[in-house]
Amino acid sequence: MRRHAYRLVGLLATALAIAGLFVPLLPTTVFLLVAAWAFARSSPRLEAWLRSHPRFGPLIHEWEARGAVPRAAKVAAVAGMSLSLAVMWLLGVQPWLLAVAAVVMVAIAAWLISRPV
Repeated sequence: MRRHAYRLVGLLATALAIAGLFVPLLPTTVFLLVAAWAFARSSPRLEAWLRSHPRFGPLIHEWEARGAVPRAAKVAAVAGMSLSLAVMWLLGVQPWLLAVAAVVMVAIAAWLISRPV
């Protein structure tokens, strides 16, 4: 049962990663890392396919080898967080909640930007 759950997580994450290739601000790298993690626990065949994929494999290998995140992924993530904060502000979210979200997003953005390219 656990293997099936991991495989389902891997398949969903892979589908979201593929969608991220076409949908602006949807992160591809994060979903690929989740898919690789889930497939490592459920399906050696799918894990091997993902790691050897010409488009996805290099992203996984760079993360594992150097903790590297592609520049485009960094830009998309920071832009997405900025857009989220702007929407929260425009929707009139409580100031304390907006401040907490901003602090968390700035911390994540700082960490992400500090990763090698």
